[in-house]
Amino acid sequence: MKNSSRPKAPAHLSAAAKKWWSKLISEYEFETPDSVMTLECVMECFDRATAAREMVEKDGAVLNDRFGQLKAHPATVIERDARMAMLRALKALGLDVVQPGTLPIGRPPGR
Repeated sequence: MKNSSRPKAPAHLSAAAKKWWSKLISEYEFETPDSVMTLECVMECFDRATAAREMVEKDGAVLNDRFGQLKAHPATVIERDARMAMLRALKALGLDVVQPGTLPIGRPPGR
């Protein structure tokens, strides 16, 4: 934000999402309400993907349906969709997601 006040993490976010929110808010300037709303979307998608992943870890990636046939766990789709939405929102914010020790991928700085 342009002024000294920084938006606080929404109360409904997990502790991990709130921690990530605080880190991003301290490192980047979110100048418009739209950018803050997009950041909130990132965090909600992060929480949704995390919850879905935990369900898959608990139940397994495949389940038996009522006919005894193996089917993909429904949470695998939720996790995939939440991750994709999170990455799109991060891209919309212009934040690069880079693993430590790797070279950045994408447009060179200043282009």
